[in-house]
Amino acid sequence: MDTLGALALATEQPTNDLMSKPPVGRSEPLITKLMWRNLIPQAIYQVTILLTLQFKGRSIFSVNESVKDTMIFNTFVFCQIFNEFNARKLEKKNIFKGIHKNKLFLAIIGITIVLQLIMVEFLKKFADTERLNWGQWAACIGIAAMSWPIGFLFKCIPVSGTQLLFKQRAS
Repeated sequence: MDTLGALALATEQPTNDLMSKPPVGRSEPLITKLMWRNLIPQAIYQVTILLTLQFKGRSIFSVNESVKDTMIFNTFVFCQIFNEFNARKLEKKNIFKGIHKNKLFLAIIGITIVLQLIMVEFLKKFADTERLNWGQWAACIGIAAMSWPIGFLFKCIPVSGTQLLFKQRAS
């Protein structure tokens, strides 16, 4: 899944804005302030929701232990899938702009979803999963989809230093 996610993000064509930026020096941090701003809320959300499912999932969804574990796994995978959309555009609030131009990204997302479906529904013994009903699938996907509004909200928070860089390039 991680390999497919990295491949999906690597297929994105660079924008003119990105190409006009100067190269990043070797001493610059690998993870920028902008990346931290986007990463921390998603990490907090995912840890919170997955721990909630771990400790309260059986009672929340009235399921047995193995179904709860499958729901945790499924929710985790779908959180990563939804976050791949957020990772496409670190600075932009509209994560869907131009998505139709990147058919390979969409194909890889589709393949990841199909592989997840196969793993949960058909490879029960191999993946140690249980089949989920429609409501459980909807819950997993709905919980994971919250990554989009969380990403949007936190992209509204300005990051110190990034505005200065944009102003310097404009002059």
